[in-house]
Amino acid sequence: MANYWSEFLLVALAHFVAVASPGPDFAMVLRQSVTFGRRPAIWTSLGIGTGIFLHVAYSLLGIGLLVRSSVLAFNILKWLGAIYLAWIGLKALRARPFANGSAAPGTAAKTPAVPDRRAAFVTGFLTNALNPKATLFFVALFSVVINPRTPVLVQSVYGVWMAVVTMGWFTLVSLFFSHDRVRAAFLRSGHWFERVMGVILLGLGVRLALATAR
Repeated sequence: MANYWSEFLLVALAHFVAVASPGPDFAMVLRQSVTFGRRPAIWTSLGIGTGIFLHVAYSLLGIGLLVRSSVLAFNILKWLGAIYLAWIGLKALRARPFANGSAAPGTAAKTPAVPDRRAAFVTGFLTNALNPKATLFFVALFSVVINPRTPVLVQSVYGVWMAVVTMGWFTLVSLFFSHDRVRAAFLRSGHWFERVMGVILLGLGVRLALATAR
């Protein structure tokens, strides 16, 4: 591993810039944090990080190159991702005003049901796994940045690092936006926050639908 430090640092930097950039993952964690609270947001973050393993796996197997070169495969992936984000966005757009007019967490009679650990984890995993832009990023990373002669074991270590960093980053995002004061500030707008997030998620879904492989 000592011989691959420069490559690892390049991979780590490229990945962190990508993961810290606003996108579907960030929007989803923000919504989960403010709407449902800390625990669902953290489980969503863990699901997003776990999705990294999927991207790494098909990149190592060379399947990612097939997705990139096949218009049909890329379009199937992007439409699945777009439909999923649009579905979440439409659910958020249907948010209703609080029954008692209060925006305080846990006081609304018509707030969405808090997802359990499994549901929150799956939400995060699918948000990341069905993002075609993530597919293109990892294919580029493993075909351009990482030397093909780098042992698979070392490349796997890179993948584990990226998954852990992704989990850590979005867990920090979850902790920040689910903090009582921060969350209360967003929830003062009540159901309008949910609707705004719905518009954002729909917009991201449309953006994915219009994405091209090149």
